Amino acid sequence: MRTRRAALLGALATVSMLAASACGATANKEDSGSVGGKDKPVSGLRLMVPNTPGSGYDVTARTVAQVMQGAKVASGVQVYNLPGAGGTVGLQRLVNEKGNGKLAMQMGLGVVGAAYTSKSEATLTDTTPLAKLIEEAGAIVVSKDSPYKTIDDLVKAWKKDPKKVSVGGGSSPGGPDHLLPMQLAKAVGIEPKKVNYVGYDGGGELLPAILGNKVAFGASGFGEFLDQIEAGQVRVLAVTSEEAIPAVKKAPTLKSSGIDLVFTNWRGIVAPPGITEDQKETWIDALTRMHDSTQWKAELSKRGWTDAFATGDEFATYIKEQDKSVADLLTELGLA
Repeated sequence: MRTRRAALLGALATVSMLAASACGATANKEDSGSVGGKDKPVSGLRLMVPNTPGSGYDVTARTVAQVMQGAKVASGVQVYNLPGAGGTVGLQRLVNEKGNGKLAMQMGLGVVGAAYTSKSEATLTDTTPLAKLIEEAGAIVVSKDSPYKTIDDLVKAWKKDPKKVSVGGGSSPGGPDHLLPMQLAKAVGIEPKKVNYVGYDGGGELLPAILGNKVAFGASGFGEFLDQIEAGQVRVLAVTSEEAIPAVKKAPTLKSSGIDLVFTNWRGIVAPPGITEDQKETWIDALTRMHDSTQWKAELSKRGWTDAFATGDEFATYIKEQDKSVADLLTELGLA
């Protein structure tokens, strides 16, 4: 049952100098979504990242922009960060941008939960869903000089004193980096309410805490640590996928380590409410063309991402299902 619940929840850098206030101006109707023919590059698109540089959302958004431009799907895509409150500062800004067909926001499971735990007035159901892009397994990581050499070492110490063995995540309560260790705790027999979780606003802030041993271990998407893993600065004790991940060759899965848990995160893109059908189709067409490119397929392989592409109404239905599942779990934990 725990595995099914976890799997459901799972299915469940550089900062641009563009000022955050720049997204306050709504695009003119005549300039919001015209592509001048579907084979021509779209221009003037902006993609907001609702947390810090170096986070999973940030890496995904900048990869999307890079591939869009490299595949000549779009030109001059601007990516900028507007962090805060687990992504809900950006979410509120997006909802306030009603009718702006040039703006979209990178998001995922973390924003679903943060909308509840941050008591956000804006919700994802207020937005215009464009496309679900990827799914990504989580990873349990420690610094290179951590005393924990295996996931079994960590679990033994964690069960002995849950409060002393702190876990860091790149999301606020309700986000995937919070849900993952809560599910892991349940799987190994630790009461989730005893977990000492330290939340950071994205992987860019979490990484220094792991490297500096400010937390005993980190729980986040493995893609956020690939450079540090390859450099030997971070050690992966386990990944949370069903099968081993080629990009992290030496890391066992939790299941192969005797822990009955599978957990995957997901990421997608949404637009403000009130955009026209033409504006919505411009974004969906551009994202579909990007998804179909050889450049995107190369990035999926390079980063170990699982292709989970779904657009429009299909993605909207998925968001509603995820919203209910997360709300149910957070209610169980007393956080919603």
